[in-house]
Amino acid sequence: MIEVNGRTVAWHEGMTISDLLDGIRDKHPYPVVRIGDKYVSRPSFDSTTVPDNSVVFLIPMIAGG
Repeated sequence: MIEVNGRTVAWHEGMTISDLLDGIRDKHPYPVVRIGDKYVSRPSFDSTTVPDNSVVFLIPMIAGG
């Protein structure tokens, strides 16, 4: 199991960030995800695996002015 933004989510061997986002069916275009203390940007979502028992934060794009 992993924790994603405070929610418990099922984990599987070899899970990538892309797999995680597909699995939770969140269509928000997150540009960055934090796994523990490591920040990962969208170009690396397909190649970055999520370790079991991770704490993951989905970081949305913020705009303002």
